[in-house]
Amino acid sequence: MVHISRPVLWINTLGTGVVGMWLTGSLWQWEAAALLIWLTLPFNLLIYGVNDIFDQDTDALNPRKGSLEGARIRSAEVRSIWCWVLATNLPFLLYFVMTLPAAALLWIALYVLVFVFYSAPPFRFKARAYLDSISNAAYAFPLVFLPYALGAGPVWPAALGLMAWSAAKHTFDAVQDIEEDREAGITTTAVRLGARGVVAWSGAWWLLSTVCFALVNLPVAVVNALIAGWLLVSLLRSPSPATGHRLYRYSIAFPYVAGTVAGMQLVIALTLGLYP
Repeated sequence: MVHISRPVLWINTLGTGVVGMWLTGSLWQWEAAALLIWLTLPFNLLIYGVNDIFDQDTDALNPRKGSLEGARIRSAEVRSIWCWVLATNLPFLLYFVMTLPAAALLWIALYVLVFVFYSAPPFRFKARAYLDSISNAAYAFPLVFLPYALGAGPVWPAALGLMAWSAAKHTFDAVQDIEEDREAGITTTAVRLGARGVVAWSGAWWLLSTVCFALVNLPVAVVNALIAGWLLVSLLRSPSPATGHRLYRYSIAFPYVAGTVAGMQLVIALTLGLYP
């Protein structure tokens, strides 16, 4: 179950939740503990467990599966995965219903539904060009529901910037899977646009994210622009799934680097009483 939850990608949920807490003006609040724990194995098991269940056919063709980049499950494991997804998530969701304000619950509900129906029918966003990319904006939702849960308001430029960033990164990362997805009859944004088209699509979203981040923190905006620009130029020079796969390791590092730049500044500002 830990392998299925892809621990290397937990930063996309837990890291975003921690930053969401920091943006309320506090380094730590015990009231956030349950939410942050949920954003580790439980929610990532929901995201990727459901994904693996409904992607067995394409995963069987994907050489990346069975590694740190994702599990390759067997049909006999499906029931067990469903049980673990429900067992690890339902207690948290019931607790949130009993303790959190309506605004936080609304965004948590959207967060869960988007990621379930990203992979599951009848919507299966991942197989619908453009919706697959835009639905990944949900990765930014902890920047909204963590503040609401703690009685504060979201920092909307940061939240909207991360939504745009997530849409860009999803399509960029999907370039490496173009051949497998096309063979399986799945029309993702990357399949529809091709590698060159992804440069324009992801470039537009990353540009928007840079503008939004600049409204909150200029160093983060600069780092975002530099890393995104390098990834896009590298793909443009050799627009192919093989290049996408080669760049994927750097794409995984992207949130770690940008998050460190943002986090260090927030911690210093909060420690010195400079924020909020």
